[in-house]
Amino acid sequence: MTTATAIPSARAATGVPTRAPIPITWADLAAHRADLVRFARRKLLDPMLAEDLVHDVFEAVMSGRAAFAGRSALRTWLVGILKHKIVDLVRQRVGHFSLPDDDEPAGGRHESPFPGPDEVAAQRERLAQTLDAIEQLTPNLRDAVRLRLLEERSTAECCRLLAITEDNLFVRLHRARRQLMQ
Repeated sequence: MTTATAIPSARAATGVPTRAPIPITWADLAAHRADLVRFARRKLLDPMLAEDLVHDVFEAVMSGRAAFAGRSALRTWLVGILKHKIVDLVRQRVGHFSLPDDDEPAGGRHESPFPGPDEVAAQRERLAQTLDAIEQLTPNLRDAVRLRLLEERSTAECCRLLAITEDNLFVRLHRARRQLMQ
């Protein structure tokens, strides 16, 4: 008996109901595309790579390699697949790092996939400056930035917590970004 057929019978034996895959359409996926790309961009800091990974998620879903069973929200399930794709990509890239060969000239330089100490210090300094700048924003803008960008809460949740409309949230985030860039 293969693993694929053993799992449903094991679930049935334990009383856990099995669910048939729920069909997903391109329209269902397209509704979540912008959120998935935004999530991937925040994690990867590379817009083109983010687009590629979201495309890979959609391809996996539409080809049947990933089947939605309805045990969570569709968006949550898609983000889970995307997170796995990101982890796979990071593992793949780290796997390509190699030590210099003995026969390589002394002047040869290998690029490490990890930032050096100077880069880490510079990133930490920029982060500290950005967090300080966020603290200097007005309370309305600061709360919007904290909830949506730092805590990565959903738009709906931010609007509910701040008791504002979606449009108002986007205006606050736009104003905050504009002030932070100055």
